[in-house]
Amino acid sequence: MQRLGCRQVKDYIRVLDLEPAAHQECELLMTVSISRFFRDRRLWEMLEKHWLPDIIADEPSQLKVWSAGCACGEEVYSFNIVWERLRMNFADLPPLDLLASDRHPGYLERGRKGAYNRSSLTEVDPDCRERYFESRKGGRQFVIREYLKSRIRWEIHHLSTAPPGTGFDIIFLRNNVLTYYRQAARENILNSILGSLSPGGLLIIGSHENLPSPRPTLKVGTKLPCVFQKIDL
Repeated sequence: MQRLGCRQVKDYIRVLDLEPAAHQECELLMTVSISRFFRDRRLWEMLEKHWLPDIIADEPSQLKVWSAGCACGEEVYSFNIVWERLRMNFADLPPLDLLASDRHPGYLERGRKGAYNRSSLTEVDPDCRERYFESRKGGRQFVIREYLKSRIRWEIHHLSTAPPGTGFDIIFLRNNVLTYYRQAARENILNSILGSLSPGGLLIIGSHENLPSPRPTLKVGTKLPCVFQKIDL
């Protein structure tokens, strides 16, 4: 507000209404980048031991995964690590199309670099940390190994616009739209995102989030209430 010469909130709001660049800057300042690897441990255990093996058993031609609102990439790298571990148990895995999107270009750049403080790895066991990360700065920073970086597509995307593709088998929509957006916006964005999810695909929301209203095209997972499967009516 001070930089724009606004002494009162009402003056600042007026500037945001009149100047698109200031409005966009304000939106970026309010985005949330805090996350950690394997957040909600039970979810990742179920993906690795049950849901992904079931998908692989159907022998799909490829697996399309979208981390929507990916922040600095902890979530999408967590999925990549799980996928790599599955290679030890399956002779042939389908090609993986892994998309990470966020509206904040700075977060995407940090995600591409794949460098994280120790606090982001609180749920990563020592063996996983040694196998998939390189230790830097005396163990204060950990960097994702290069071969895990190369499998991810990073895109700038605002969740209020059309999804960046269709036919996704898994969509992570955790701790963003359903927490920070108003009711009407949540409804519209969710409907749009569900249109990009394949029948039988999984929608994964935050463990403390709820859908804004019942969705007849979704059935809740029997093991975790934050995981939904799209069904045909």
